[in-house]
Amino acid sequence: MGLKRAVDFFLALAASVILLVPILIVALCVRLTSPGPILYWSKRVGRFNQIFLMPKFRSMRVDTPTVATHLLENPDRFLTPIGSFLRKSSLDELPQLWCILEGKMSFVGPRPALYNQDDLIELRTALGVDKLLPGLTGWAQINGRDELPIPEKVKFDVEYLARRSFGFDMRILFLTAEKVIRRKGIRH
Repeated sequence: MGLKRAVDFFLALAASVILLVPILIVALCVRLTSPGPILYWSKRVGRFNQIFLMPKFRSMRVDTPTVATHLLENPDRFLTPIGSFLRKSSLDELPQLWCILEGKMSFVGPRPALYNQDDLIELRTALGVDKLLPGLTGWAQINGRDELPIPEKVKFDVEYLARRSFGFDMRILFLTAEKVIRRKGIRH
């Protein structure tokens, strides 16, 4: 746990410095293309089901209901002019480096559930996944991302819990980079 935290912290610090200019450019683009705040802070479920605030660059209009995107009837109508690009490129996730620096998230772990995703939270808790720090990416992300139904997503989270290691984390990070570059597994 200590080694993973140290690696997370130093990688997040290095990434924050290296990506500072792109982060500022994205922030400016969000500000110029839609009214509202640059960041969207959502209540997420962290380790041991503790609620924390997770920032993302805002890709949806300010009047969007607070539910998982796949539960919206027509999610595309809520996207900002650059929202689709931010989501497909995963640039909307960059502010989460802050949560990694704070120790509320890791680079690799189960994606943090929304506070109101009771079915996902309950299943993860029953199977012990709640003891993991949530991640910027994870094994379920590699195996389907937004396309997975909740039971299948949790199956991959449980598999990660059993297999977690430095090598497995590095494999997941590499596969994540490949998925982001190819923009696979993203609906909106």
